[in-house]
Amino acid sequence: MFGHGRLGQAMALLLFLGMTAALARGCLQCDPNFAEKFSFYRHHVNLKSWWVGDIPVSGMLLSDWIQNTMKELHLAIPAEITRKKLYQVAEAVYQRMDQLYQGKMYFPGYFPNELRAIFREQVRLIQNAIIESRIDCQRHCGIYQYETISCSNCTDSHVICFGYYCKSSAQWESAVQGLLKYINTWHKQDEKMRTTPAFLSQNIKCLEPQHLVNLTLEKVSECLTQH
Repeated sequence: MFGHGRLGQAMALLLFLGMTAALARGCLQCDPNFAEKFSFYRHHVNLKSWWVGDIPVSGMLLSDWIQNTMKELHLAIPAEITRKKLYQVAEAVYQRMDQLYQGKMYFPGYFPNELRAIFREQVRLIQNAIIESRIDCQRHCGIYQYETISCSNCTDSHVICFGYYCKSSAQWESAVQGLLKYINTWHKQDEKMRTTPAFLSQNIKCLEPQHLVNLTLEKVSECLTQH
């Protein structure tokens, strides 16, 4: 498969967490049921522990859930998640939370510890959902786009990637032509208005901004096959 090595490098890059903190409020708040669910959890927290000290601790964990998610959601890519994956994560979180709240009164320390465990699992699910979508995107051949929700403001967004998963030289040539066309269009856009896709990065020298204006089909193909 053409460009298989480069796909592996891209996957490794996406799996490297911690390069840049994602500009996100936490993603889960974009689910339509979040406000109702967490309002219920916060208002019933005082019934869940025998020890009065657990109540303010648990209440703080719930109130700061989204803010703390932002702090823990360390990704090297923007926090943009598909609606399907967002709803799957939300459903998994609500299911565990509902089960926790079905119990009566818990022994001291148990309830806040369970909340922390659910929180950590939620962060892991969101990270995996975002990364998996990016990897799947790059398994296509050429320019590919999928619809997402931006975790920074819960608005509709989309992710554009360049996939190296081409099965023939003809597919690869077509993919490179599509990339060149995309770059030429992108380069003509207002710098203040356009967004820069991840594949137009300094990791690929020929796709650095100063080289884009003079790109040719041959140069792009040669450059990409070297990475």
